[in-house]
Amino acid sequence: MGRGKIVIRRIDNSTSRQVTFSKRRNGLLKKAKELAILCDAEVGVIIFSSTGKLYDFASTSMKSVIERYNKSKEEQHQMGSPMSEVKFWQREAAMLRQQLQNLQGNHRQMMGEELSGLSIKELQNLESRLEMSLRGVRTKKDQILMDEIQELNRKGNLIHQENVELYKKAYGAGNINGVNRDYLRTNGLGIVEESNVPVHLQLSQPQQQNYDTQARATKLGLQLH
Repeated sequence: MGRGKIVIRRIDNSTSRQVTFSKRRNGLLKKAKELAILCDAEVGVIIFSSTGKLYDFASTSMKSVIERYNKSKEEQHQMGSPMSEVKFWQREAAMLRQQLQNLQGNHRQMMGEELSGLSIKELQNLESRLEMSLRGVRTKKDQILMDEIQELNRKGNLIHQENVELYKKAYGAGNINGVNRDYLRTNGLGIVEESNVPVHLQLSQPQQQNYDTQARATKLGLQLH
């Protein structure tokens, strides 16, 4: 049979009252310690018995808990005042405006504007940041290009294999290297002697045109006329 519900009122018997106080005090202090450890909370408990004896627990120190409590109550009292709340939001708005100005100034400097007031060291730092940003952009661009090339290679290989299979079905596997090779090349099927060679694309830098050679050729052509 379960325990009956205890009526919460003062215990008249002094012995029972002392036993109950001891048990519940220990349980309360234990729960406070567990709360501080499990939830990383700052906990402070102060207990005075009916005889005036002090029992306490603090997760850090009782002095710091009390100071934090007093500071928190004072801030809550100040926030309750309409004038204090207006000042708080005014400070917040001023901080946001300053942050916005700093961001706009940094953006203009990154664009190469308003550099007259910067020192050599500040200009070097700005140059380093721009170079890092540029390297990041180039790396991302090259990665995208390589991904696209890999995808094109994959699609090209699939098309090549499909062409080989179609030709085998149409002319037989033994005729791939036969008389119809030129016909297939002429009609864009791309089947050569090595029909299993995959299509492979590479990313390369464009070659610079030799303008001096072109100029001499043009000059020579004019002299011939």
